[in-house]
Amino acid sequence: MVVGFIGSGNMAAGMARGWKAAEAAGPEKMLFTDSGSGRAASLAAEVGGEAVATNEELVSRSDVVVLALKPAGLMLAAEAAKQGEVVISMLGATSEQKLREAMPDVDVFRLMPNLGVELGRGTLCLSHHDSIEASQVEKVTSLLSLLGKVVEMADEDMDAATAVMGCTPAYFALAAEAIAEAGAKDGLDPRLALSLVVESMAGAAELLGSYSPGALREAVASPGGSTE
Repeated sequence: MVVGFIGSGNMAAGMARGWKAAEAAGPEKMLFTDSGSGRAASLAAEVGGEAVATNEELVSRSDVVVLALKPAGLMLAAEAAKQGEVVISMLGATSEQKLREAMPDVDVFRLMPNLGVELGRGTLCLSHHDSIEASQVEKVTSLLSLLGKVVEMADEDMDAATAVMGCTPAYFALAAEAIAEAGAKDGLDPRLALSLVVESMAGAAELLGSYSPGALREAVASPGGSTE
């Protein structure tokens, strides 16, 4: 399977790296374009893909096209993507209906992943119209599942889901940064402080699979203790 990315920004790079790491199970080839930034060539070199000259060429050579652009790029990408078979859109705040109006003859999926896809640990929210054949849905979900957990949902839930899982890694990073800086101010080596926070966050994430957030908070914050 050949996957083409129209747009080569951070999320496209994360997905490409995740599929590269999947090796034999991932796409046999990945193609990239950009708006003149040079990112396509850089990313292609990193993951063993190919930067191509135009969006039209990319679409004609791809089995699946990923729209990795800002919402304002919809119409530009749609003109090229109309030639395609399967399109996965990562355009923020762009509804399934708007995508289908722009590309009425294409099987369009709406996708919102987070950056965990780079490690195969992403959360990927996916919506699609009921008219898309089950075989196409299976093809897309199987491909995306190499990057993490795929959660299918109604289109109207996508914006709220994006706020929850798409933004969350940055919130976690901000908390980690603040706690590690506090540890460094108390005399810890900054690298040690950060490593302690990261390991603690990883363990807490595992615990939250068994505890409710409230129960975990109570288990850590014993009455009269330092956490409380």
